[in-house]
Amino acid sequence: MSDLFWLTDAQMARLEPFFPKSHGKPRVDDRRVLSGIIFINRNGLRWRDAPAAYGPHKTLYNRWKRWSDKGIFAQMMAGLAAGHGEEKTVMIDATYLKAHRTATSMGVKKGAWAPDWSHQGRHEHQVARHLRQPGRPLNLFVTAGQVSDYIGARALLSSLPDVDWLLGDRGYDADWFREALKDKGIRACIPGRKQRKKTVKYDKRRYKRRNRIEIMFGRLKDWRRVATRYDRCPKVFLSAIALAALVIYWL
Repeated sequence: MSDLFWLTDAQMARLEPFFPKSHGKPRVDDRRVLSGIIFINRNGLRWRDAPAAYGPHKTLYNRWKRWSDKGIFAQMMAGLAAGHGEEKTVMIDATYLKAHRTATSMGVKKGAWAPDWSHQGRHEHQVARHLRQPGRPLNLFVTAGQVSDYIGARALLSSLPDVDWLLGDRGYDADWFREALKDKGIRACIPGRKQRKKTVKYDKRRYKRRNRIEIMFGRLKDWRRVATRYDRCPKVFLSAIALAALVIYWL
């Protein structure tokens, strides 16, 4: 069982403040269940293929689904990232992930989330993040389908920390975004779009540091459940990304 993943006592102590209160019957061992959930997400396994050491697979799935619906995993990552202490530079970027073939269904129940059929029945989800300098994610945002980078920028604008610089690619070159950053006292290091009549000046040397956010995306996609976009529900998929970021960068 040496190849199995187990959370340490120190890691559990950091996560415990974010656990929801149990009502009535006490929960099954949190360490065993959470370790199993992490193992399944990292390796992209079916829940029924969970090793016996983690207990019944239904217990793992039920905890994963229930806490994902409540946003517990996203709260864990946001809570630990809140003490990042970054004062100089953050970055923003987006990536696209095609859905796994099992993440779409031919029929949609009444009142259920309707899938996007625009790309041969597959979904593409955009994930926008802003990072501190060493390359750790601070915030996450998921959209269905290929959408403009401005949507992610607008959603993350209010949660930007108090820093000096924001680095982004040409997809975030918009006058309203630059003005919003200026109002917050943040200097934009964003190259201008080619169709701009007036050239936009930016710090090219500082801009080269954007490779750190690309490295971050690569590390998150090492988790098979993230890379394959296996989960059908966007809220559950966001939990998978948050869990991967939590384990890789914040524990």
